[in-house]
Amino acid sequence: MSHLILATNVFAEEVLRESGLANVALGFCLRLISRKLFSEEQLLTGLERRSAKHCNPGDHWLDHARCGSIDGFGTRGIGFFELCAKFDSIEIWADPRPNDQLVLIWLLDLLRPYREITTKLSLVHADDIVANYAPESVAKWKLPAFRVTENHLVTASRAWRAYRAKTPEPCFDLLMTDLSVLPRLRSALIAALEELPDSVTGLGATEADLLDYVNEGHTDPRMVEDGRFLRDVFDLHDARDALIELGGYATPPLLLGDPAFTNEDRYFGRSEWKLTLTELGRSLLAREDDMWRHNRIKRWWGGTELTNERLWRWDRESRSLIAP
Repeated sequence: MSHLILATNVFAEEVLRESGLANVALGFCLRLISRKLFSEEQLLTGLERRSAKHCNPGDHWLDHARCGSIDGFGTRGIGFFELCAKFDSIEIWADPRPNDQLVLIWLLDLLRPYREITTKLSLVHADDIVANYAPESVAKWKLPAFRVTENHLVTASRAWRAYRAKTPEPCFDLLMTDLSVLPRLRSALIAALEELPDSVTGLGATEADLLDYVNEGHTDPRMVEDGRFLRDVFDLHDARDALIELGGYATPPLLLGDPAFTNEDRYFGRSEWKLTLTELGRSLLAREDDMWRHNRIKRWWGGTELTNERLWRWDRESRSLIAP
């Protein structure tokens, strides 16, 4: 019996491959939070058999896979559905983090039309981040594998469509429905919604954490590489991008360098480079000002483009969505 594990991130892939729990273990290097989503066409193209369409690193779903990782079942140019067809059983291992839960609903929605695959598909919900454990430890886990049912597929498709919608309303409305068949999805959606601009300050939850950390005296920009203070929503690249963005506004809440330096001297890699809160940053932490009263916003949340004119917000006290 041949067995395939699909992990919701590439770090879990490494551990699961070495655990020996499957003939092949593969993960997805797909970030669905804090950036514009790929179109459905782009996502599908990435899963096709390798061709001239995949001319850039990362264009093909196996570009990150280790050489030899699918020996006996194909080459690193094989298409996703073609590879799945070669196995007798398939498990999706989903980490609890929000991005992993979004990858999970994308995968289930993707596979929904392929009954020949979904009939041999099971879900394993990891209680913690798989990559934090040694392969020999993971090999001893006794996590239940749940056979995928039509209820799983319908719920995932509904959630994926909601996340891709042009407003966050469908995602918020999902919270009022029964999502228990995907037990980590509700908390993942709430965590993602908390990254919308706050109803008072305009800061997302991770942005507020970054400013608060600087306010506590952590002025080294490399702090984001530590990551222990961060919520599980952004990865370290997301957090670094958020930090640079916060310092790049016309009226920034923090300075990316010593105030004595010129702007040209503020960049990663300079030993003197440090973080300093501005007057606006201190006012935001005190919840006495609004980031978007001073600056222009243009970013994406799922399928929603946020601008000053279309600024969806999150009320952290009432845990509710506020329309523009």
